[in-house]
Amino acid sequence: MKEIRVLVCGAMGKMGQEVVKAITEAENMQVVAAVDIMHIGESLSFLTQNDSVRVMDSLEQAILETSPDVYVDFTNPTVVYGNAKVCIEHGVRPVIGATGLSEEQIDDLRQRMEKKKMGGLIASNFAIGAILMMEFSQRAAQYLPDVEIIEFHHDNKLDAPSGTAITTATKIAEVRTPHKQGHPDEKEVLSGARGASWTGIPIHSVRLPGRVAHQEVIFGGVGQILTIRHDSIDRRSFMPGVVLGISKVMELSSLVVGLEKLL
Repeated sequence: MKEIRVLVCGAMGKMGQEVVKAITEAENMQVVAAVDIMHIGESLSFLTQNDSVRVMDSLEQAILETSPDVYVDFTNPTVVYGNAKVCIEHGVRPVIGATGLSEEQIDDLRQRMEKKKMGGLIASNFAIGAILMMEFSQRAAQYLPDVEIIEFHHDNKLDAPSGTAITTATKIAEVRTPHKQGHPDEKEVLSGARGASWTGIPIHSVRLPGRVAHQEVIFGGVGQILTIRHDSIDRRSFMPGVVLGISKVMELSSLVVGLEKLL
């Protein structure tokens, strides 16, 4: 099997470093380039035991110098769209874990990949347990349509609600008739107290130091409560899904949204 050459965007961030280590430990994969706005020129030898890969600040230059097959992006919503367009233009297949892309941006990236006859992956969560949590929640919503979502993340997360929460609510909405929950005359004494609303599903975002990524989906019925919860207590929980995504994306001929479609 041909070795997959991987470029990592945001390689010096917490998620980026875990991605570099996971790829280094995986079979038939190699980190050939690292891009970040910090630690430019520094070696990745402390992560890969390979002194030849150094951090660059130009994504396009890194592509031209190293010819990667796949790029992995866990940066932030303000740059991921631009990164993706550059990589697609050069025929590098995207595996995107950064959330915050709009539907219009996703559609544009899909069209760009179709023109290039190449595949890519965008996933709101790469933890296998989180994928199962979303699938179980969709199943439960068929029988318990009153539901609220609480997601907890570290205090440096830029978007709220999380991509996972929005994906969960979207899956639930596919099997649930939209309706307003709670008392019809309910009044928010403080604006936002009932959370954001996605087709009538309240979503609450908590941001605290010490957290990684956690979500509760709480269903209520007559005389009963069902809670489906997933906790990522270490960023390593996402790595098996990232490695799977890198491997599978080489076989795709179009954009796939959601890791569950590759399981």
